Amino acid sequence: MIIRRENRRRETMKRVAVGSTIAAAAGYLAGLLTAPKPGKQTRQDIKKAADKSLAEAEKDLKKLHTELDKVIKQAKTQGRKAGVKAQKEMTVVLEKAKDSKEKAREVLSAIHEGDAEDKDLKKAIKDANDAIANLKTYLKK
Repeated sequence: MIIRRENRRRETMKRVAVGSTIAAAAGYLAGLLTAPKPGKQTRQDIKKAADKSLAEAEKDLKKLHTELDKVIKQAKTQGRKAGVKAQKEMTVVLEKAKDSKEKAREVLSAIHEGDAEDKDLKKAIKDANDAIANLKTYLKK
């Protein structure tokens, strides 16, 4: 009885192994036959899409950098006319905006050198947007 169980178990294991091998081969062949493009061409397409995305993000960051510069200048002008308390608040807001502007510049430099990482780019864009929004909110006061 123990021998029969052992034989059945071995047969089951063989069937599973053979079935898995056949399924893997069938999947591989199906993938080769239905692939729309060769692997090299697909990799080129992915690279082109990534380069395009990076170029668009760089363009957006440049616009934000320029806008941040304009808003900082406007805030400085308006801050000179404000009272002492408002000037202190403005100083804090301006420092954060200047930091965001500097980080944006650093990321733009890294993009040109080929060292920019996606997470740094996204953070720089977010920080610049936040700084612009904060300055504009403050300028409305």
